Amino acid sequence: MKNTIIHSAKAKFLSLTITKQSVFIIVLGLLSLGTFANPPLVSNQQLGMFKNSITCVVLENGIISYNTFVKDAVEKYWKITEYEFIDQQEFEKRRFDSKYSFLVLMKGVYEKDPSGVSYNYISLVLGDATTIMTNMPELCSIPISYSNDIGGNYEYAIPSIVKFVQKHAKNLEKDRFLISLKGLKFYNCRIGCFKDKVLLLNKEKMAADANSVEKINTKYPYYVKLLSPSEIQEEIASNPTNALLELHVGPTKDAGSGKCFDMIFDVDGNLYYYNSRKVTNDNPDGFNLKDFSRIK
Repeated sequence: MKNTIIHSAKAKFLSLTITKQSVFIIVLGLLSLGTFANPPLVSNQQLGMFKNSITCVVLENGIISYNTFVKDAVEKYWKITEYEFIDQQEFEKRRFDSKYSFLVLMKGVYEKDPSGVSYNYISLVLGDATTIMTNMPELCSIPISYSNDIGGNYEYAIPSIVKFVQKHAKNLEKDRFLISLKGLKFYNCRIGCFKDKVLLLNKEKMAADANSVEKINTKYPYYVKLLSPSEIQEEIASNPTNALLELHVGPTKDAGSGKCFDMIFDVDGNLYYYNSRKVTNDNPDGFNLKDFSRIK
C-alpha cells in the first residue's frame, strides 16, 4: 500500500494490522483509498508481477455472510488473474512470495484520532519479503466498514468493488502518476454524469440534512431512492445499467469522532464518486447535502 495513492497525504495510520477475524485477500492491483502508514505503491515492474500472479482470496473466520458474498463475486467476475481461496494460515505461509497477490481485510487506526477509531479496508497487496505488513506493495485499499460495526451493511457493494479492483489495476498501468496525485478522486465524475442515473442510497447512512427525498432535491435534481441495504441488493440483482449504488462508511454514534468515507459505484464496477472527511459535532456522520452538491 502506498501513501502516494492515498487520497489525503495528511492522514496517516499509526497502526495497520490484519484483522484476526477478517482476513480476505484477492491479489489484485487495487488502489489505495484509505490512509495507511506510508505503504509503498506498486512500481511498474510490480504491476507486471501482479498480472502474472495468482490472486489469493483470504476468507475470514467466523463471518459466513461476508465469505459468501466475496466468493460469489470473485467466482462470477474475477478475470484479470488466476485466483484461489485460502485461509489465514495459508496466507501467512504465502505472503512473502511475489508470485502471489492478495486481497486482504485490514484494520487501520488514524494517527490524529484520540479515540482510536479504526476501519476495515479491503486491500490489494503483492507478496513481498518484508516482515511488516504495511510495507507490502499495495495496489488498492477500500474502506468497507467501521471496525466495530458487526452488521457491516456493505455486502451489496462487494460485486462492484471486485469489478472496480480489476479496472483500477489496469488503470494503474497507464495513469499511475495521476492516480498517485489524486487518489480515488481521480475517478470522480464531472458535471452531468449523474443525470440519467438512479442513485440508490442507504437510508441508514444518511446525514440529518439529507434524510428525505425532499431535502435531497434542494441540492440534487435527479432520481434517488432511499432504501435499506437489503432493498439495494434487490434493486441491483437484475444488473440495471442506469443504477448507481452508494456505500457510506463511518464510525458508530458511540465513537463520537473519526472519519467517514463515501463512494458511489455502478453495477459494472466504475467509481463515480469518492470523498472522505472528519466527523465532528458541526459536521456529523452520514452522506450529506455537501456531497450532493459535488455530484450534480
